[in-house]
Amino acid sequence: MKLGVNVDHVAGLRQARGGMDPDPVMAARICQKAGVHAVVMHLREDRRHIQDGDLFRVKEVIRIKLNLEMSAAPSIVKTAARLCPDQATLVPERRQEKTTEGGINLFRNERAVRNCLERCRKKGIEVSFFIDPDPRQLEKAKKMGADAVEFHTGYYADQQTPQGVEKEFLRLERAVKLACQMGVVPYAGHGLDYQNVKRVRDIRGLQELNIGYSIVTRALWVGFENAVREMLGLVSG
Repeated sequence: MKLGVNVDHVAGLRQARGGMDPDPVMAARICQKAGVHAVVMHLREDRRHIQDGDLFRVKEVIRIKLNLEMSAAPSIVKTAARLCPDQATLVPERRQEKTTEGGINLFRNERAVRNCLERCRKKGIEVSFFIDPDPRQLEKAKKMGADAVEFHTGYYADQQTPQGVEKEFLRLERAVKLACQMGVVPYAGHGLDYQNVKRVRDIRGLQELNIGYSIVTRALWVGFENAVREMLGLVSG
């Protein structure tokens, strides 16, 4: 199992004061040193955390995969075409949200998603869709030509009862199995932490987990590199 580390919350802490520290580029370097597979960065339209310059600086200094989370807004697609990350993950985005609240609806946003997909393909960028573990969305992703899908694990992570956890885990497990049968590479992420990740990592066929917030909060107590290595150890089993 591979691990991608999202460094958005490092940039968010920097933006709270408007200075230079903590630097998400340093966080990306530490992730690479710790042995993770990818660095994940979400360039939002409101630029609440990651800035354009962060992306280009990270692209220059890391040798591992750079996964750009992005909406299908034309201005963001234009930046992605200039940056040429290894992977672009299309996510929904609302100004009012504290964090991404669910998967992208490929039926409701089909035209914009197709335009983004075509432009990324011309630049040789692998494209993934961040979707709910919903067979209809998965089938649509397959038809649209996605290279991969990242299943939204927030529903699983947010459950407060054993029954709720079991229901959402089985839904995720079934979605991963279906993706494998359809020939779509399955990733997963959102809301995963040092406890609930243990079961998800064992889902057969799942290729990569993308995790950010829990690593950054853990880093307050043990340091960023130690927090990354601890999660990498859990994910790799």
